[in-house]
Amino acid sequence: MVDRVYKKQLPALRKTLEKLGENLSTLDSKTNWTELRIEPLLKHLGSLEQLLESSEFSGEFSRLTKGVEMFHSDLIYFRTNVKALEKILQSEKKSLARKTRSNVRELIKNR
Repeated sequence: MVDRVYKKQLPALRKTLEKLGENLSTLDSKTNWTELRIEPLLKHLGSLEQLLESSEFSGEFSRLTKGVEMFHSDLIYFRTNVKALEKILQSEKKSLARKTRSNVRELIKNR
């Protein structure tokens, strides 16, 4: 059961992280969020996907009892990071909008 849920959620999380990376990279932020958080998260996600696809893992899966708890914690970890990155994206967008409005006002004032 966890295997199916996990396998379905990882690609969705990958897609979300990639989209967040694209969106954050277009903003003029002082922090490179893609390099700082998104790339390490994608790397971690890739290693988990690779593990799930390995024949060694699939043979051991039926014997994992505590593994369910670890899978759940991985998903929580990724979801928490995605939510935090979405908040950062919104904050960066608001900051950019304020700067743009301020620059426009300054241009109008200096005419």
